[in-house]
Amino acid sequence: MYLLTWILIGLIGMPAWGLMSASAPNTQVQLPQDYPIAAVQFGDVQIRDRFWQQRLQVNKDVTLPHVLDQCHKTGRIGNFQRAAGISSGPFEGAHFNDSDVYKIMEGAAYCLQGGTERMLGLYLDNLIRIIAAAQWEDGYLFTFYSVPQRRPQLRWSNIQWNHELYCMGHMYEAAAAYYQATGSKVLLDVAVRNADLVCRTFNPDGRTDPPGHQEIEIGLCRLYRVTGERRYLDQAIFLLDQRGRTGGRGPDGKGGSYGTYAQDHLPVLQQTEAVGHAVRAMYMYSAMADVAALSGNGDYAETLDRIWADVVGRKLYVTGGIGAAGGHEGFAGPYELPNLTAYCETCASIANIFWNHRMFLLHGDARYIDVLERTLYNALLSGVSMQGDRFFYPNPLQSLGQYQRSGWFDCACCPSNIVRFIPTVPGLAYGYSEGHIYVNLFIAGKASVKTTAGPVEITQQTDYPWDGKVSIQLQPKEKTRLTLHIRIPGWARGEPVPSDLYRFADRTTDSPTLQINGRPVELAIEKGYAVVERDWGVGDTIDLDLPMPVRRLVAHQNVKADLGRVALQRGPIVFCLEGPDNGGNVLDLYIPDDAGLTAHFRPELLGGLVSIEGIGRTTRRNIDGQIVPLGDRPFVAIPYYAWAHRGPAQMVVWAARVPEATRPRPADTLTTKARLRASFVHVSLEAIRDQMTPDSSSDTSNLQLDFWPHQGTSEWVQFEWDRRQTVSLVKVYWFDDTGTGACRLPIGWSILYRDEHGQFTAVENTCPYTVEKDRFNLVTFKPVQTDCIRIQLQLQKDWSAGILEAVIE
Repeated sequence: MYLLTWILIGLIGMPAWGLMSASAPNTQVQLPQDYPIAAVQFGDVQIRDRFWQQRLQVNKDVTLPHVLDQCHKTGRIGNFQRAAGISSGPFEGAHFNDSDVYKIMEGAAYCLQGGTERMLGLYLDNLIRIIAAAQWEDGYLFTFYSVPQRRPQLRWSNIQWNHELYCMGHMYEAAAAYYQATGSKVLLDVAVRNADLVCRTFNPDGRTDPPGHQEIEIGLCRLYRVTGERRYLDQAIFLLDQRGRTGGRGPDGKGGSYGTYAQDHLPVLQQTEAVGHAVRAMYMYSAMADVAALSGNGDYAETLDRIWADVVGRKLYVTGGIGAAGGHEGFAGPYELPNLTAYCETCASIANIFWNHRMFLLHGDARYIDVLERTLYNALLSGVSMQGDRFFYPNPLQSLGQYQRSGWFDCACCPSNIVRFIPTVPGLAYGYSEGHIYVNLFIAGKASVKTTAGPVEITQQTDYPWDGKVSIQLQPKEKTRLTLHIRIPGWARGEPVPSDLYRFADRTTDSPTLQINGRPVELAIEKGYAVVERDWGVGDTIDLDLPMPVRRLVAHQNVKADLGRVALQRGPIVFCLEGPDNGGNVLDLYIPDDAGLTAHFRPELLGGLVSIEGIGRTTRRNIDGQIVPLGDRPFVAIPYYAWAHRGPAQMVVWAARVPEATRPRPADTLTTKARLRASFVHVSLEAIRDQMTPDSSSDTSNLQLDFWPHQGTSEWVQFEWDRRQTVSLVKVYWFDDTGTGACRLPIGWSILYRDEHGQFTAVENTCPYTVEKDRFNLVTFKPVQTDCIRIQLQLQKDWSAGILEAVIE
């Protein structure tokens, strides 16, 4: 299974240290204060279900070896070897590539906690030895400034963009994870030496730059947890508090603000809304939650409450994804939640889960787990294929067939993040504070909860998320007084999210029920939990029934992208319509409010899942441009996480609810009857005749044909027919993404037709050729008889160009 391990050990050419202990000692440190609720660690939770157990296994058996192999092939591990003096050569890849190795090591450490992965342990031993050898004498460690030789003059020279502190933070997390899994301090000692250097460098009397990309703050808090050294917590607080303050930055003390992109526009305690790069923001909010818990400073928690309300009330996708804008991989304005161009980076979903879990630990409120669960089962799982070796970076909510998962990326933050996140899922299921046990997620298996009265074993039996029946059995050593908090999900209480951003458009009479030892119990809901306080004996059983009817969701009226649209949800799962189940086209279909919807478990489909079936109606555009409803058509919806496993295809989460919201099939015209060819195609050639009139030249709600990366060249698009046609007019709507991309209006254009000799000849235009934004550019000409019309355009020097829509008449 880990053949790669032995290959890499052989390449290293040095014996393993054997750093792993036979059994890890107690690595817990008693801290003066912490979260009011403690998570039951994933090592104390055993998953035995048909949903998560398989994913945990695939992550260990497929994803982990796959990403390690990629790190070897792309030079990420080679950079550490060169920095350690084991090999020579130039630096390979991006400056932040160290972080991928650290994240994968963290995930690998979690896989070691069962104690059976000896080959993986040997590999990590060797890799840790290389990393330790790459560290400078004063503790510095960043291969970008260490290869091909050490360049001390460049250290800390570009804190805003070069990710030194970001990479170091991930190293701290990997070190803590490895120490907790094995008891070995070798990597932890590397982390401590580096963190001490950071403390000596960044302080009120030294550099006051905050990291350009937040992460080290989380790592420092984690170092504090495993060492008990208060200086690491204080350093995290110091770095957080430098945001929004610009004095003394940079090597010369003249550095400026990083702006909203890096949440540097205001001091953190004055921030009120989520802005900028989504992953940076979520890592910062997670660190602020850690600081609030570990320091007792309630100001951080109050700030987080304000920002959380902004995210959940105005900036959260129905899938639980965050980040609407791809240009800066981050938040857009309030209610700005486009579907086709939704970014919803996989890393942002992981970080959103990190943050919401911490918010639960702070407040003990189920609404944070509601958001966590929505993200977990939808936006997050979309980010990795069920086979475990293909990944999405962005996770859009609509596709015209242009999206597919990839085996790797030059910027591979998402695959490496998946590897470290999936093993921790069991640790999200339960929480404990003195005398109180919280059941947050419904996953079949066993957990051991350490209470003040002794360990309590909890067993869950359920087929969640496909079935809402959950049986929970308690096994205390003896009769014990405990308060059990069993989450009643918001979706089961008629509240899809804890805000008015989304609501159910239909009604249901089904309600959750609870029984204890076979006797019905009235639900006493507090903060989203059914709360039961009693003396629990061995074998006491709680039976929870969460009805799972298919529900229709609609968005807040301010979400313009979802007007006239409906989303389908059953239990925690958000569904989508995808081409392979629906004859290839799902965007011309609408689901009337009175359409019946039924759910069926399909063991043969995509690993086994529930699908939703119903009867929708299709639309077509007539020759006058009007949308015309056609006949009924059956449709099938599948869980959103399962899309894009059967090749490129159309997909939509927010299906049309009315004809006007569909993308109708085009009318039969000269344009649509033609065969298309182009000198070069980037994005989509078919997009130029979909009969979807753009809102502007920068409209990204539909696809375009562009010629990137061609710049300054002459390009063409032509329309061919089997028989000669009479043509006298061409309209072109130019694509121009000034501010976000490299396409600009062309210098000029012309129309050519193929004559009876097969030669291309310029038409005799009867009006000027115009090149203007935000409108159709129309040219008329003396009618020609031809079987081919060519649009010829000349690109500006150093710029590309594109076409959103073209019409031939």
